[in-house]
Amino acid sequence: MPPPEIDHRVVKDILAMELPRARGRRLALVHARYAPWAPARFSIQVDDVSRSVEVRDEQSVLGIVDAWHAHRHQDGDGILVVTTGAPDGALGWDLLGHAIGRRTLTVEPDEIVKHRFGARELDPRVRRPWLLDALLAAEPAGGWPRSGVVLTRDAAVRAVLAERVGIDSDALDAGSLLDWSQTRTGPARFTELPADQQDGLRSWLEETVGGVAAVLLALVARGRAEEAMAVGLVASVLDQPQLPAEAALAVGGLLGNLAVRPDQRRDFVAAIEGTLERWAAAAENGGAAGDAARLRLLDVVERADALASGAGLTEQLADNRFLPSSLRARLRAVAAILSAEPDETAIVTAAGALTRLRDHRLARLYPQHCAAAEMAVRLLRWLATPAAPITSVAGGVDEHLRTGGWVERALTAVWAGEPEVDTVVARGYAEVYDAAQARRQREDEEFAAVLASWAAHATAAAPGGALLIEQVLDEIAVPLLAVGPPLVVVVDGMSAAVAVELGQQLVGRPWVEVSREPGRRAAAVATIPSVTRASRASLLTGRLCTADQKGEADGFRAFWQRHRRRAVLVHKARIAGAAGRRLADDLVEALAGDVVVGVVLNTVDDALDHGREGDRTSWRPEDITYLPELLDAARSYGRPVVLVADHGHVLERSAGSDAPTPADGVESARWRTGEPGPGEVALRGPRVLCGDGAVVVPWRSDIRYTKRRSGYHGGASPAEMTAPVLTLLPSADNLPLGWTPLAPEATEPDWWNGRPAEAGVVVAPPPRRPARTPQRPHPQMEGLFDAPEPVPVSIGTRVVDSDVYSAQRRFVRKPPDKAVVAALIDSLLAADGTLSATAVAMRVGRAGRDPAALVATLQRLLNVEGYPVLSMDGSGLVRLDGDLLRLQFGLDER
Repeated sequence: MPPPEIDHRVVKDILAMELPRARGRRLALVHARYAPWAPARFSIQVDDVSRSVEVRDEQSVLGIVDAWHAHRHQDGDGILVVTTGAPDGALGWDLLGHAIGRRTLTVEPDEIVKHRFGARELDPRVRRPWLLDALLAAEPAGGWPRSGVVLTRDAAVRAVLAERVGIDSDALDAGSLLDWSQTRTGPARFTELPADQQDGLRSWLEETVGGVAAVLLALVARGRAEEAMAVGLVASVLDQPQLPAEAALAVGGLLGNLAVRPDQRRDFVAAIEGTLERWAAAAENGGAAGDAARLRLLDVVERADALASGAGLTEQLADNRFLPSSLRARLRAVAAILSAEPDETAIVTAAGALTRLRDHRLARLYPQHCAAAEMAVRLLRWLATPAAPITSVAGGVDEHLRTGGWVERALTAVWAGEPEVDTVVARGYAEVYDAAQARRQREDEEFAAVLASWAAHATAAAPGGALLIEQVLDEIAVPLLAVGPPLVVVVDGMSAAVAVELGQQLVGRPWVEVSREPGRRAAAVATIPSVTRASRASLLTGRLCTADQKGEADGFRAFWQRHRRRAVLVHKARIAGAAGRRLADDLVEALAGDVVVGVVLNTVDDALDHGREGDRTSWRPEDITYLPELLDAARSYGRPVVLVADHGHVLERSAGSDAPTPADGVESARWRTGEPGPGEVALRGPRVLCGDGAVVVPWRSDIRYTKRRSGYHGGASPAEMTAPVLTLLPSADNLPLGWTPLAPEATEPDWWNGRPAEAGVVVAPPPRRPARTPQRPHPQMEGLFDAPEPVPVSIGTRVVDSDVYSAQRRFVRKPPDKAVVAALIDSLLAADGTLSATAVAMRVGRAGRDPAALVATLQRLLNVEGYPVLSMDGSGLVRLDGDLLRLQFGLDER
C-alpha cells in the first residue's frame, strides 16, 4: 500500500506510544509521507522532560542514512523522525539497529484514535475507515476530550459532527438539525467532506434522528440547504386527500425527485412545522433572540410561498398554518362575510372564519393583520343587535359609554384597515364600516333631537336623570374622601372609545375599578357646546362656567375648601420635573401629602390638533404623557384616582376635500351661530355657555367649519357630549359606602367578545334542592308511564360533589359554599374559561376581598396535586382549564 500522509500530530502520537520502550534510541522510521505544510521541528514532553523533534521525509535509503548521520552527531537527546516508503529489507540492519523498535513503524489509525481519546478500547464500529479518517482529520487544537475506558461509536460520531460540520451533538434532534441547516457554513462544510464520510454521517443521523435526516441531508448534498425547510413546508400538500396528479408532480419536482419514503417525508414535514412553531414562540417573546427567530421564520415561509407560487400550488396550500399566502386567504375569507346581512348565519360563519384566521401561526406575529378583521367582525355582531331607542340625554350618554365607545373603537380600527393593500379585504371592511357608520349616524341624529329638547330646560336642580359635568367632583370625587384624598386626572378630550380601552388595560394592573351603580361606569354630560373652555372649567370648579387655566385652578381650590380640604390643580406646564425627575417636586410633594390633587393632561386633545390621533387605532396608559407616573405615585400613597374627561371628540374620517363646510357665524370647528342646516341642530338653554345662549352645532361627524385636523369637539354627537369617568382604587379592601367593584366583563358589551349574555352577568347561584329518594312504583303501575327525563347536572356541581373535592376542601380554612364554587366553575366554562379576578370575587360573594387572595383559596380547592386547573395571570384574568378540571376530578363526560 502507498504510504499514508501524516502530520506532526500523528508523529507525536507515535512517539508517545513508542518512546517508553525506545531504550535511548533517537531514530524513528515511519512508513508514511510527511505533510508538506506540517512543521519540521517541534518539541514533545516525555516524562516531564521536553525533547526536540526533527521530521524528515526521505523516500530513498541514501537520504535516510545521510539524515541519520547528520543528526546523530548533534549534541543533546533530540529525536529524528524519518517518514519513508522504503521497505525494511532495503534499509539494512545497521540502520534498523538504531531505529526505535528496530523496524519501520506503521501508522495504525485505530491506535492513534484510541490514544487521542485516552481510551483503552474502541467500539468495533469505530474502526471503520471513514470514521477513523474523520476523527484524525477533525481533532480540535486542544485535543479530543477524554472518553473513558471505551470510545463508543455514538461518542465518536458526535465528536466528528461537532468539529467537522458544526452540529451541536449535545442536543441533537430533528429541530436542532433543521436549525443547523439554516446556518451559513454548516451545510457547506458537510458537502466538503469526502463522500464516504458524508454517507457514514448521514446513516448515523438517520438512525438517531429518523427520516428527517435522510430527506434533509439529501437536499443538503444537492446544495439546497437554504430552501430545504421551504421545500418541506410545500411538500405538506401531499397529505391532502384527492390531490390532483399535477400537484403531486409539482411537489416531486421541488424535491428533485429524491427517493424519499412517505414516512420519511411526513417526518420531515412534521419536524419543520414543529421547528417553525418554536421559532414563532421565540419571536413572540421578543429580544435579540426573538428577532433572530422571527427573521429565520419569515425567510422560510416566504421562500415556501415563492416555491408554491412558482409550482402553482398556492391554492392547494390555502389551509397551511404558516404561509403568508394562506394568512391572506383566511383574511379574505373573513372580509367576504362582512358584506352579508348581519343575521345569525353570518355571525356564526364570521366567527368560524375569524377563528381560522387567529389559528394561523403568523397571526400573532402580525397582529395588525388580525386587529382590523376582529374589529370588523365585532361590528357585524353589533349590527345584528337591535337598536335601543334614545329617549333621554341621560340614557344616550350612558348607552354611548356602554356600547357606543366600543363601536367607535371598532370603527377606528376598521377605517385604518391593515398595512398591506388588498382590494378584496378593503372592500369587505368598507362595507361593514359604511353599514355601522350609517347606524351610528341615525343614533346621533336621534340623540341630537333629544338633546335639543333637554337643553332648553336642563339645570343642576333638574338634570333629567343625567350626571352633569359640573357634578362629577361632588358625586364621584367627594365620596372617595372616605378612602383618602383623591387624585383627579382630567384627560382633556378623552372620548368613550379611549376611556374603555384605557379601562381595559388599567384594571387588574393592579387597580380595581369601582362604581356607584353596580355594573356601570359613570358618564357625565358635557356643556354646550362641548368645548374645553366651558366643559373643563365647569368640571374643575363644580359649577357651570367658562374660565381659563387660572380660573380653573382657583375654582378647584374653592370647591374643595367648601368640603374643608386643601387642593391643588396642576396644568401641563407645571407637571414635568427637573433633570432626573419625571414629575415636578411640588407635585410629588402634594401627592405624598393629604391635599386633593388635580392634574390636567392634554395628550389626547393635542393629538387631535397636531394630526397624531388620525393614525392611532389604540390608546395605552403609556401613550398618555405622565399618566403612568401619576398612577404609580397615587398607588404608592394609597390614593383613589378619578380619571375623567371634560368632553369627548369625533375623528376626521373624510376621504374627500380638505375644505371646511361653508357656514355663517363660525366660532369654532364644531359650533357656530345662525340657523341650522342639514346635519345640524340649534341648541338653546341655560347649559349653552357660548353664543349668548344659542348655538348651532352639527350632529354629523363629517361636518367641520375650520381647517382639517385629526379630530374635533364642540358638536352635539354622543361621542362629544359624553364625558367618561373611571374611578380606580389601589385595592378593593376599603370601598366607599354603597360602592361596588366593577368587573371588566360588566363594562364590555356582549357582542364585543361574542360570548353569551349570561357569561358575564354576576348573579347569586340558585339554592340547591335536596335530592329526593326515588320511590319504587306499585307493581300495578309499572310500565304505565315513561320514565321522566333526567335533569342534567352541571360540571360545577359534579366537581363539588366529588370525593376529590371533598378531600381538597378539608385543607382549606373557611372555604366558600359548595354551591357558590359550582356556580363559579359553570360561569368560567360558559365564558370560555376566562373571567377577571374582580368578576370571580363578585361571583363568590366576596367583592370587597383582595381578588388575589380569593383566587389563591380557590386554587387550593381546584388545583389537585398542584396541576394548574385554575390560574391567574399578571393582567388579573382568572383562567380555568376545563380539560384538566375534568381529568383531575375524574368526571365522565357521558
